[in-house]
Formats: sequence, C-alpha cells, structure tokens
Amino acid sequence: MAAAAGLLSVPAQVCRLDGVGHDDPVPTPPPADVIEPHICTDEIETRAAFDERLATGSLAGLTVQGLRLDLDPVPDLTAVPVTGTLFVGCRFANREVGADLVRRGANVVPPFSGLPYPTQPSHLYTPEDLAAGFAEAGFAGMYDTRVYEHFRAHGGALPEVKEALGQRLHDHGVDNALADATRAWLAVHGPQSVVGVMGGHAVPRGSVPYRMAAVLGWELARADRLVVTGGGPGVMEAANLGAYLAPRPAEELTAAIDLLATAPDFTDHDRYTAVALQVRERYAPTAVPRQRGLDLDWARTGGLAIPTWLYGHEPANLFAGRIAKYFSNAIREDTILRLARGGIVFAPGRAGTLQEVFQAATKTYYGTDGASGAYVFLDRAYWTRELPVESLLRPLLAASPFGDLSATVHLTDDVHEAVRLLTASA
Repeated sequence: MAAAAGLLSVPAQVCRLDGVGHDDPVPTPPPADVIEPHICTDEIETRAAFDERLATGSLAGLTVQGLRLDLDPVPDLTAVPVTGTLFVGCRFANREVGADLVRRGANVVPPFSGLPYPTQPSHLYTPEDLAAGFAEAGFAGMYDTRVYEHFRAHGGALPEVKEALGQRLHDHGVDNALADATRAWLAVHGPQSVVGVMGGHAVPRGSVPYRMAAVLGWELARADRLVVTGGGPGVMEAANLGAYLAPRPAEELTAAIDLLATAPDFTDHDRYTAVALQVRERYAPTAVPRQRGLDLDWARTGGLAIPTWLYGHEPANLFAGRIAKYFSNAIREDTILRLARGGIVFAPGRAGTLQEVFQAATKTYYGTDGASGAYVFLDRAYWTRELPVESLLRPLLAASPFGDLSATVHLTDDVHEAVRLLTASA
C-alpha cells in the first residue's frame, strides 16, 4: 500500500536488563460476574423510550436519565405510578413537578445549576459536540474548552464538593453511555475485536510515526476491529483518523494527512482545530453497510476515543466516531485497558505510555478482565534500546498464575505485521 511504503527502516538491537524479580503468591482475579458487562432493561435514556413506557401507564422502578421533560410535548406525570423511579439529571417544566414525584415515591436527582456540562449525559459525545462554538468564537469558545476552563476554575483534579459531585455524576453517565454504545459492537464481534492504540501525544502531524499510526488505524478498522485510543493528539489522533477514513482508499488517507500536516503542532490550538474540521468536512464518512440491522457506523468510521479533561489543554481529537470524555483520568485509563481485549499497540511514547504498558500488564498478569490479546510494540529499536520494556515484560508475564503469557509480547517495525498479529485469530 502506497501510504505505508517506507515508514520505518530501523535496525533491531536488543539491550536486556539483568535480574528478574518474582512476586509472592498472588490473589485470584475478581469473580466473573463482577467484571461481566450488565444489561439493564429498566434504564430510559431517550425521549422515545420514555414515551413508550409512559404509554403503558406506569414508570415505577425505572431509571430515567438526562431527559428534557420540560420540552413539548411536556408529559403529564400527575397520575402515573412512580414508586421507586429514579429521575437523574432530568429537567422538568417547573420545580413542583419534581417535588410531586418525590412525594409519590420517586427519587429525583436534578441537574446541578451553573455547570457547563450535563450532570447525567445519556449518550457519548461526538466530535460535533466537543467542537460546538468553534465556528463562532474559535478554540476558546468551543464546548470542550469551556468545560476545561470551568474544570480549572473549580479546583481541577481536586474540586470543591458541589463540583466533585457534578463531575462524578457526569462520569457515571459516560460509563453508562459507553456500555450502551459498545454493547451492539461486542454482540456482533466479541471482546477480542477491540484493539487499543497507545503512544505519544506530541508526535506532530505528517511525521513518520503519525503516518504509521494512521495506516494502523485504517487497516484495523477495515479488518472489523474497533480502534480505541486515549483521545489525545499525536499517535492517538492518527489512529482515529485512520479508522475515520477506513471506507476510503489509501490515497485519500495520505491526502488527509498531508492537509493536517499544514498545522502539525497541537499547541497552535486554533489552527490545529480548524484544519481538523476542514479534513472532517472534506472527507465526511461514506455509508457503511449495517450488520444485523445495527447502526455501527461510528465504530467503523473513527472508532472510539476516551480522553480526559485533566489534559484539556490539548485540543480535542475530532476523528473518533464516539468520544467518552471523563473528568477522572484514573477511570479513563482503566476503561481503555478494560475494553482493549483484542490487544494493544504501543507506539513510541514517554512516561504516560510507559504507565499504560505496565498497567495493562498488571491486568493481563492477574487476568483481571479476562483473556488479553497481543501486546505489539512498534519501533523495535525504541522499545529495546531507549525504553527496554521487553526484558521486563516477558519474565513477568511468563510467571502469570494463568501460565506462561510471555508470547503475548511482540516487537516490530512493520505496521502490516502489527495488524496481522492483532487479527490472527479472526
């Protein structure tokens, strides 16, 4: 493929660390029911679903999330049974509606006032959601930036009480929306079809590592893999870009990267964002055939990004099909690794990427989330000389309570080989 030609030409040299430590006996993983995704049929997250249940004559025992019940047609709830019903983040025509629901046995957690973000989002974000306001007021005026500035002004990672509660409710809503969004994909393709892509956020657009990550995302999406990234710039944006353009030929991916390379530095916020939106407009997703009648277009045209407002100074990655943006970075990182059961690609990165390597290895070692796919390290010289992780990972995973898992680790300079390793079980 033309887009991938000549990406890497790096001699392989191995430098190993001497000495390997051994853990004491380790605990067993959590019981299967603890980590198994749950399906709850009593959660109402759309107005259509709400109206359908309302027509049955009862809302008792349901959880109604983030709905605008103050908009026409305003529902009449005065005679509807609501015992045990939870209304969280919903808006009503007036305060008396909420008070009446509580008097009749419902639980009501109203939206917090003064927050620029929803207390209980019922759906994942889209690139259009995060970029809203950019056309009128530039980077400073877009939704993503306004939420970040609010986050900073109210304590950042150590928020005041009201803000902390608002953020926790928001992040729970994202958790729930993420489970809903991925359920259909997993039902069709299984957990081994979800592949994580990790790597440096500072990789400039148009560079060799950026192009390599984009080709990787392009090939994985075309192989029916759901590409999941941390939602930042650099390698993460490139992988989602490749997935975004997966229905298109390789030549168009190359052209899109060339256009993005005119604004290579993410610290040039306005230019960086403007060119991303230009690429989105020029290469809008084409129709993707549905499987079993399910709408999985977002997964095949961009995949999933899971960023955090802790790094809100970085421009939003606008090429993912859906965006699960959290306030909590710890929840966000654990979520990425929990989902990526089909393997993880680690492109060159620094401390953040290295943290993810060993956080993922911990999950694999203990079998925390079930079986893991391949760990593919792109750029053999980097991962054996500059950051020699192989010499630590192989003996660690060889000693797993679940047997020798050292064969999970792979090093390569070839993006096509990486894809073959991640799709070998298909």
